[in-house]
Amino acid sequence: MLEDCAPWPEELATRYRQAGVWLDQTIDEAVDEAARRTPDKIAIVAGRAKITYAELATRSEQLADGLYNAGLRPGDRIVVQLPNNPEFIMLYLAASKLGVLPIMALPAHRETEIGFFLEHSEAVGYAIAPTYRNFDYARMAINLKEQQPSLKLVLTSDDSDDSAVDSPGFLSIRKLIEGPNIERPRFRGDPFDVALFLVSGGTTGLPKLIPRTHADYLYNARVMNEVCELDSSTVFLVAIPVSHNFGLASPGVMGTLLANGTAVLLDSAAPDEVLAAIERERVTCMPGVPALYITLTERQQVAPRDLSSLKQILAGGAKFLPTSAKRALEVFGCRVQQVLGMAEGFITTTRLSDAEPVVLETVGVPVSPHDELRIVDEDGKDVATGEAGELLVRGPYTIRGYYKAADHNRRAFTEDGFYRTGDMLRRDSLARLVVAGRVKDMVNRAGEKVSAEEIENLVIDHPKISAAALVPMSDPLVGERGCLFVVCEPGMTLGLSDIVIHLEGKRVAKFKFPERLEVVESFPTTAVGKIAKKALRERIERTLIQERDDRSRHQQEK
Repeated sequence: MLEDCAPWPEELATRYRQAGVWLDQTIDEAVDEAARRTPDKIAIVAGRAKITYAELATRSEQLADGLYNAGLRPGDRIVVQLPNNPEFIMLYLAASKLGVLPIMALPAHRETEIGFFLEHSEAVGYAIAPTYRNFDYARMAINLKEQQPSLKLVLTSDDSDDSAVDSPGFLSIRKLIEGPNIERPRFRGDPFDVALFLVSGGTTGLPKLIPRTHADYLYNARVMNEVCELDSSTVFLVAIPVSHNFGLASPGVMGTLLANGTAVLLDSAAPDEVLAAIERERVTCMPGVPALYITLTERQQVAPRDLSSLKQILAGGAKFLPTSAKRALEVFGCRVQQVLGMAEGFITTTRLSDAEPVVLETVGVPVSPHDELRIVDEDGKDVATGEAGELLVRGPYTIRGYYKAADHNRRAFTEDGFYRTGDMLRRDSLARLVVAGRVKDMVNRAGEKVSAEEIENLVIDHPKISAAALVPMSDPLVGERGCLFVVCEPGMTLGLSDIVIHLEGKRVAKFKFPERLEVVESFPTTAVGKIAKKALRERIERTLIQERDDRSRHQQEK
């Protein structure tokens, strides 16, 4: 394994290879094999672009040549912050062919997160769309190049007129594909070594880097293909960020390509655009967070589209409440699969054959027979069936440690290699899993995990704040939003706009911003003197209930 990455114990690795779970194949080899089976079939649809399997294989090969000519070498790291476009997939495959390790950043990340990824990984490359959703990534890249000595090359996914892309070290991905390039020396990655890094939601400070090997990540996609029953007839719509594990390989674009289906990349989650894409491309399957499906069901009832091609939707990232899931079943007229998954690996999901009560109330069972799980209490002891506890997992596609995070790994993993997920679950009488809450101190906003500690550390230096605590508050659309409780310095007053301005100056992703501010005189504390966040959560929930009651009473009085 790559240095600073925790390997699987040799006896387990041998078992997985002998069982045919881990194959002697790299990601690019697996997709090239699919291209040989159906060279003329459409592999990728993105807007007006339709790319066949043969074209995808050829262009990714040409891009690998171009990257080599630009100076990238096996083992180099690049941070990839591209939207849902064909260049993302081509770069992903080209990196695998070249032995370059991509770090899958999200479009919402800003200078703080990207700077950390670059520094932590010593990345030499950074891939962006120069401008995207009214944000100037090219200017941010120039700033980062000045701050990060290792960053030499910025790859751009279109030929923008922005003068920033003419800066030294900026290269167009399209031009690298078109060449001319000198053919590079042949290279084959180690199937059992790191192929890419995903990023964690970050429960303590900044996100962690998650090393995924060729073998484990291909298995991740293949086993999800089996559970979701993907095949060559599949038309798979990705409207969530393709850099997410859910959109990339669970089963995602990668699973779709392995099944010789067609992946549709949509660079928008706007309800009208998503519904139009389903109708236009005859989409059969799509992943999404509950918030997306809630907006889609509402819009479909107002402005209906032909969704008859849709066979199933995959719901994950946050708890899909039974009422919302049932409404989606009725409005879409298709099957729903509830998914609990994580970039660290482990996935559990309902099956297409499950009865409606199972789909509405549970997240099913693990996708692999080789998954191992425990549900434990605060003392690490296994709980009885029906009781809630923290989910601990290990298996052939679940990491054994984060990259360059030895201290954190000692807390996040047990001595025998189980990953402490921080999710509270319970088993029903048939061993199906039911989400019961969370242990980790975070806000889950529409599937995006926000570390309370990170936000607290960012706001505590505000001159008007003496203490801060971020807690989740329930929300019918996105599941949870962040509520920031603060104690102000004597004589000071503070508004939410002050917090927003402060965090904008810190250059962090906007999905992390608190969406409510509660100013208090002091914090409740536990017996050992820590902030009693449970009491704060209960307080804001009582406040929300009271506000809803007041609104309802006011409407009735009208």
